[in-house]
Amino acid sequence: QVQLVESGGGLVQPGGSLRLSCAASGSILSVKSMGWYRQAPGKQRALVAVITSVGSTNYADSVKGRFTITRDNAKNTVSLQMNSLKPEDTAVYYCNARVVTMIREWDYWGQGTRVTVSS
Repeated sequence: QVQLVESGGGLVQPGGSLRLSCAASGSILSVKSMGWYRQAPGKQRALVAVITSVGSTNYADSVKGRFTITRDNAKNTVSLQMNSLKPEDTAVYYCNARVVTMIREWDYWGQGTRVTVSS
């Protein structure tokens, strides 16, 4: 069994910053990609940023230059530094990890953490 636990969401004013963190634990052999997705009210879940095990990154156009994704392979953690936040960044943010276990390779998800950008 694999668990992803997120932390760091909350309420922030426009222009402010937040840092999200996610830790993967359980029967893990290796973690391939790790990333963050978000789902705003009435919209589908969408990619925010992803990072591979060798550090290659990909960002949604809407967050390029404002968000930075990093990971610690030794600890199986991923973080998302969010700067210059805008009201349109308001959403529930989900951590995702492609995990290899003894049984299978599978995408796991965190429970979600809410980010609200409002004055």
